[in-house]
Order: sequence, then structure tokens, then C-alpha cells
Amino acid sequence: MAAISRADAAWEGDLTSGRGRVKVASGTFSEFPVTWAARAERTHGGTSPEELIAAAHAACYSMAFSNGLSKAGHKPERLNTTAEVEFVPGKGITTITLSVKGHIHGIDEAEFLKLAEEAKDGCPVSQALKGNVELKLKAELDPVH
Repeated sequence: MAAISRADAAWEGDLTSGRGRVKVASGTFSEFPVTWAARAERTHGGTSPEELIAAAHAACYSMAFSNGLSKAGHKPERLNTTAEVEFVPGKGITTITLSVKGHIHGIDEAEFLKLAEEAKDGCPVSQALKGNVELKLKAELDPVH
């Protein structure tokens, strides 16, 4: 059976002066505000759909990379992942850059980079965005491995 994730949004007013609220059905975090200014101008006081995509992508990528490392016989100790979503008003989301730093004993850099790239291509969020958004990866193996 498929897992269904749900979020609800309410919006009042026009795009530039209106405001909205978003909440996730799981209740993991409180309802939060969204505005055009928070989205296009990155002002404080709310999040944006792009920030939520960044959070989802960073989490999904970390999980996919951890799984790939494990399946290849490596024990992932820590992965620190950042996702940066570039939003250009009038164009939309143009690029997502995933940056990961991994702490994994007993892996060489070539294997780490190969598995990092495979995770970028195989993560379900990447798959949903593939072909619509340029996906970039910066992977760094912690030198204490």
C-alpha cells in the first residue's frame, strides 16, 4: 500500500499582498505562514514552497544516500545534507543544489562520490523533479574516515 503524505494550505488575497497558512497533516510541526515576500524576497516571517521542497529534498537525499552506502557494505555514521532551491520570479524553480558531507569509515573518495551521485539520481524527490529542474551535487567525504 502506498504511503500518502498530506499538507493543507489556505490563501487570502492576491499574490503580492495576500497571505496564507500551511499545515501538515501529521502535526509534526505547527501551522506556519506563507507570503509572496517570504517566497520571492526571502524576507523573514514565513516560509515558502521552495524552502519546504529544500527540506524535503535534503531529508530524502540523506535517506537515499544512507541506504545506498549500506547496500554497498559501508556503515554510514553521519551525513550532513543541505539543499538550496533557486527560485526566479517569473521562471520558477531553476536549480537545486544538494551539498553533502559524509563521515563514513573505510570508504575511499571515488566510491563515496559514485554512491553520492547514485543517491542524487535515485532519491524519490529527485525523481519527481528530474527533467524540470537542474539538479547539482557537491559531495565531500570527511577527511577523518
